[in-house]
Amino acid sequence: MEPLIDIKNLRVDFALRSGTVRAVRDVSLSIGRGERLGIVGESGAGKSVLGFSIINLISKPGRITGGEIIFGGEDISRYSYEKMRHIRGNHISMIFQDPMMTLNPVLTIGTQMKETILAHMDVSDEEAEAICLDKLKKVYIPSPEKRLKQYPHEFSGGMRQRIVIAISLLTNPKLIIADEPTTALDVTIQAEIMSLLLELCENENMGLILITHDLAVVSEVTQRIAVLYAGKVVEIGPTDRIIGSPQHPYTRGLLRALPQMAEGKRRLNQIPGMMPSLLNMPKGCPFQPRCEVRLDRCLREIPVLTKAEGGAQVACFRCQGGDQ
Repeated sequence: MEPLIDIKNLRVDFALRSGTVRAVRDVSLSIGRGERLGIVGESGAGKSVLGFSIINLISKPGRITGGEIIFGGEDISRYSYEKMRHIRGNHISMIFQDPMMTLNPVLTIGTQMKETILAHMDVSDEEAEAICLDKLKKVYIPSPEKRLKQYPHEFSGGMRQRIVIAISLLTNPKLIIADEPTTALDVTIQAEIMSLLLELCENENMGLILITHDLAVVSEVTQRIAVLYAGKVVEIGPTDRIIGSPQHPYTRGLLRALPQMAEGKRRLNQIPGMMPSLLNMPKGCPFQPRCEVRLDRCLREIPVLTKAEGGAQVACFRCQGGDQ
């Protein structure tokens, strides 16, 4: 079956005075219709840049410098602004991190939702309002007729995030990219938002790319997980396989750092060191300065994704059979 979107060897660079930052380095991913893929990693791993690049929202001095993003049989990474505007919103929507930054504080919810509809669909004002009410009901907003007339500051954080999700659904997209959709929300509201996204994907047969640093969150919603480190995919596979039997030392470190893994201990487990500067990458494997099981080969060569057990792929010499 042809994938909904197929990303091949994508590269995204930021040309700075101090040098070129390669934020996304030869990333290849595919998502099927109705499939849910999680992208995880620490801050600076390239997760959000990857998400923005899919809908060509990379701001200068950043740009896509290589690879393809195949959607609907065409490479949309080469689309003009006007052609991409038709894809963005109509077929691919994005849920951004902070709903207070996404929503305009001086416009009512109804005005903002209608503007989105009228920008992409040839419908009357009455038809647009009917669509708005339908989407608000789908995300369980009570009294939607009243809510359309209210401003963002009149909603709680969780309700604002539901509004943002409703806006992303207005044009019935085939794919939603959710970039840290539960940031700054308490644990109970996080669970509600994740449950809502899962329900919508299953009912509407939409694809979902969930970008997060929290493996606990992504494990409850996604079917596959891709682990990013310094702009590269270091492990990818079925969610139960990645969570239950991680192979890459970085993935294992992320799992050990979860609070529930430190039960009975005074301190949380942590990965030593920090993400390398993308302007000054170490030789060999990008993770080797922080890796506790590195081999001599890791200091010289960059591992590539290789098939592992359980339908996963991992980029690690130690996992691939040691120093050869």
